[in-house]
Amino acid sequence: MVSKTTQFYRDNPLSRKKKNAYQKKYNKKPGESEHRAECNKGRKDLGLKKGDKRDASHTKSGKMVVEKRSTNRGRQGAGGKAKKK
Repeated sequence: MVSKTTQFYRDNPLSRKKKNAYQKKYNKKPGESEHRAECNKGRKDLGLKKGDKRDASHTKSGKMVVEKRSTNRGRQGAGGKAKKK
C-alpha cells in the first residue's frame, strides 16, 4: 500500500515533473547541502540507521534527540497543517 501523495504523483506525471523541478531548485539553495550534512551527522551521532522507526527530532533549543517517528511528525507544523482540537 502506498500513500495518497505517492499515488497522486504516480497518476499525474506532469505534477510530478513540476514537483521534481521545484525540489531540484530548492536543494541547490546556498546552505541547503550544509543543512542536510548537519542533519545526517546528527542522525549518525544518535545511532539511527536508514529505515529506523525513530526520528532525530529537533528541540526548541536546537538539540537533536531520538523520538518516535509518529510523535515527531504528528506535531503541529510538521505536516504543514495545524491539528484542530
